[in-house]
Amino acid sequence: MDTLFSYIGYIASIFTTLSFLPQAAKTIKERNTEGISLIMYAMFTLGVFMWSIYGLYKHDIAILVGNSITFLFAIIILSVKIKNEKAKKQQI
Repeated sequence: MDTLFSYIGYIASIFTTLSFLPQAAKTIKERNTEGISLIMYAMFTLGVFMWSIYGLYKHDIAILVGNSITFLFAIIILSVKIKNEKAKKQQI
């Protein structure tokens, strides 16, 4: 039974992680972050980073790998968002 739940965890981790790939690719390509909340994305990025640390602590590969990859996607999107916010403020 544990094996079944381990597979469910791995599959959930894969789907959750891959769900960020289209947004990261679109953000990199278009450099448009108008519809993204800076505060929400900063909190989300910190959250997945902390999940990665938790996965490392618990020796849970699904949590560690999934959240580490999601963190990379999130930090890319957050970086573009911060850059766009700074550019918008300089235009004012």
